[in-house]
Amino acid sequence: MSRFLLGDEIGNIKILCYNPESTEESKCTISKLYQPAVVAGPSIGVQKLATSSQGEGYAKSTVNCVLNQVSQAKLAAAFSDGTCFASSLKDDDSLETLLEWKEPRIVANKFVGMSILDSSVYTCTSNGMLRRTPFSLDGEAIENSQPQTGILPSRLRDWRLSADGTTFAYGGDEVDLSVWNTELALSTQPVPAKPVDGTKKRKRNDDFFPSEIWRARNVPNDSLSLRQPIRITALTYLSSSTNGHHIVTGTQFGDVRRYDTRAARRPVSIWTGIAKVNGVKTLEKGFSENELFMSDNGSNLSSVDLRTGGILYTYKGISGAISSIAQTPDVVVSTSLDRYARVHSVVSPPPVARAHQEKKGQVLEKVYVTSIPTVVVWDKQISAKAEIEETNEDDDEVWDTMEHIS
Repeated sequence: MSRFLLGDEIGNIKILCYNPESTEESKCTISKLYQPAVVAGPSIGVQKLATSSQGEGYAKSTVNCVLNQVSQAKLAAAFSDGTCFASSLKDDDSLETLLEWKEPRIVANKFVGMSILDSSVYTCTSNGMLRRTPFSLDGEAIENSQPQTGILPSRLRDWRLSADGTTFAYGGDEVDLSVWNTELALSTQPVPAKPVDGTKKRKRNDDFFPSEIWRARNVPNDSLSLRQPIRITALTYLSSSTNGHHIVTGTQFGDVRRYDTRAARRPVSIWTGIAKVNGVKTLEKGFSENELFMSDNGSNLSSVDLRTGGILYTYKGISGAISSIAQTPDVVVSTSLDRYARVHSVVSPPPVARAHQEKKGQVLEKVYVTSIPTVVVWDKQISAKAEIEETNEDDDEVWDTMEHIS
């Protein structure tokens, strides 16, 4: 069974459970996990959700550590009025709030990124306010409990933290893809002094910020020798490994660009116009090799082959614009403006690039959620349980192959 968390436009957080082995007519069940206090005025929507990653803060060498991780899943939420909280999510679908805080400068802005790593919540707003807020699972005081802040460029559209938390990447309106060192960005860094001698001036695009590691260059001018505007709407790291050198971005013009920070500052691959309706909305790396899930600002959700940039298949039967997607090794869940959450099957890309793929992904289930969902995330606990089962099977194999001694 897979468990997903959905946030909606009125501030509710709901649990969506998908059990493919269920004998009921619908294999999806939905229940309410969090409901905000009733206040006068406009509703306060959920803008970002984040859950703990597998093995975060725990060793994977023993089953006990994995069990500890399963029972101590973490959830963080950010709302449109700037309030945020970190909580502990139990297996019985109960929520225990650990810490609450508020981003003071959220007026006319929104949260563009949120992640949990090592008992800390990272948030970033569209006006460039970066914050790391530590919390304790047992409610006790922790060292260096004061939040750390940093300032990034404004007009951001998306922000992602790397798998190990050492770097993060962002992009936005006239803000090209950039990679920063996390620790340096959250600490006070002196501004480098300008050279006294005026022998040579560097270009403005080459002047990195003190914590900036790498910055992309804009693509070449178009056929009319006009500069192409920078409109990054979505981005994601392509690998869950700690290097984080491969990043893919989506643009308002429907282009998807792949970068290798070790190779060049311009994209190593540009796939033009693969998002059909008003540009790219969301990008998520799939669990299979060379698999990328992409949605546009219409009702199109597609699987993209990272080797060629071609669309492997597009899910049918979606009537509303996609607002968010979340993937597991087995299924993908999408939320849309038609107030439905849908569960989709996943088909891995063919072993050979450009080979014909007979099987296509399909919509397995859909459930009505009464209010417009804004974001969906996977709680990442199914992999931990699977790891426990694999560990038990390995132990059984060891005992079965041992020689009996009288």
